[in-house]
Amino acid sequence: MITIENLRKSYGKLQVLKDINVSFEAGKVISVIGPNGSGKTTMSKCILGMALPDSGDIKINGESILKKHAYRSQIGYMPQIGKYPENMKIRQVIEMIRDIRKDVTTVDEELIGLYRLQEMYDKRMGSLSGGTKQKVSAALAFMFDPKILILDEPTAGLDPISAEILKCKILKEKKRGKLILITSHIMSEIEEVADEVMCLVDGNVKFHDTITDIKAQANEARLSKAIAKIMNGED
Repeated sequence: MITIENLRKSYGKLQVLKDINVSFEAGKVISVIGPNGSGKTTMSKCILGMALPDSGDIKINGESILKKHAYRSQIGYMPQIGKYPENMKIRQVIEMIRDIRKDVTTVDEELIGLYRLQEMYDKRMGSLSGGTKQKVSAALAFMFDPKILILDEPTAGLDPISAEILKCKILKEKKRGKLILITSHIMSEIEEVADEVMCLVDGNVKFHDTITDIKAQANEARLSKAIAKIMNGED
């Protein structure tokens, strides 16, 4: 569904992405991991059209998305830290986004219900806890039934029950054939929801394999130990 070819991106003299070649299939949850500064956020921004690569291409279903905008309607994005007008109420934020996307006929309000956001509709965004803002961000990401979801540290700040609700939603949407890219540092969480792990280090793809293959390669039952072995170059 998404194919990235020879992608390069620099900020000044700092080369953030170095000839990235990777493909992601529909109906999969792929966890993108790597140390801080490895290029995870920049890659996501290039897919989202928030950053323009220096060279290379990004294709969705075989068509280049560079310098195009219509494809963005296929993507739901959940930032690590959602920034909203502080004086707006939850109700107003949701209505505003729905108005922007009024061409969409299928609206998914499941997370609004599961997170009981209706009961907080009159609260202003500036007064919300980080966890509640995350719930709003999650609800908005899934709301317009996108074919692709990009979730940046989606459970950060969520309590265990709310995190479980989100993980169940991710798995449910995967079964519907969606492609879901998740950046996360929580290995146990990755192991619960992901099919594949792609690791970026210094702007290069260190590895991109299924969780089963990663464990087999390292001869470890736990994903965290397997990845640590691979990162340290152990057999």
